[in-house]
Amino acid sequence: MKKFVLATFLVASVGSVAALADQITGYVSEAGCGAKHATVSAANTKCVEGCLKKGSDPVLVSEGKVMKFDADSKEKAKAFAGQNVKIDGTMDGDMVKITSIDKAE
Repeated sequence: MKKFVLATFLVASVGSVAALADQITGYVSEAGCGAKHATVSAANTKCVEGCLKKGSDPVLVSEGKVMKFDADSKEKAKAFAGQNVKIDGTMDGDMVKITSIDKAE
């Protein structure tokens, strides 16, 4: 009986963690310009990519709010600079941790 209770508890715990995952859509910009570049265009993409190459951090602009990426997610986000994206991950305040990221349609 103890094994059954423990197994049930473990399954419920895993389900609880999965429930905390978020799906977030937005635009990958960079920290200097933030929401000034929040739409896909050749000019915006060129600016964002240029600033990232100079060392600026990528950010996600979603519904007018600018969110940072955690250290492990920054490189994943840079690959989508200047694009609209769909992210599966978690939010902690204004910090996004990416589990997966894809171009949004």
